[in-house]
Amino acid sequence: MSKFVDKWEAKESPGLATKIKETIKPPGPLRPRLDAAIRALQMQIHKLDIANQRFQERDRVIFSKIVDAYSRHDMDHAKIYANELAEIRKMSKMLMQSKMALEQIVMRLSTVTELGDIVATLAPAMGVIKTVKSGISSLLPEAEKELGDISTILSSILVDAGQTAGLAINFETANEDAIKILNEAAAIAEQRVKEKLPELPTGVGVGEKTGF
Repeated sequence: MSKFVDKWEAKESPGLATKIKETIKPPGPLRPRLDAAIRALQMQIHKLDIANQRFQERDRVIFSKIVDAYSRHDMDHAKIYANELAEIRKMSKMLMQSKMALEQIVMRLSTVTELGDIVATLAPAMGVIKTVKSGISSLLPEAEKELGDISTILSSILVDAGQTAGLAINFETANEDAIKILNEAAAIAEQRVKEKLPELPTGVGVGEKTGF
């Protein structure tokens, strides 16, 4: 256990926090590497939020066009705009789900203080990140790559922690936890979309429920 404490609590070396990719190469202490991964995830959350704000602004513009076309009884254009709006809302909801799922991961990683917590927390966290990365790949290619780098960091931490403590990873439980996190994020995002975005006029509603 003293070996683990040394690896966990050792002071962070200069540059380790600001150059996240460097954490992939040297084994180093676990806590600074985990903190670097958390900061990287927080940056991705911020980027997802900004991207979603752009989609929501586009949503408002298209919605106003639908209302205008509908008021002029131009149902052909109203339905064309409705189809476009459905795609915008689909992507917006995906970004919102991704943001909320990553927020859950950050919260869990931030509370890791013991050896057993690392293995129990990182395994499902990596599953969530993998799913989020896949979901936003077409929307934010740069974020997909950065999430891949973060996943690599967390994987190296997980391996080191497992080897230090001699703990095995229960992948079945990890997958169940990851699915639970994603489902909770999807449910909340669905509700927030309904609360924030106005319903389409009767007769031009288009779209379907989407999730991870």
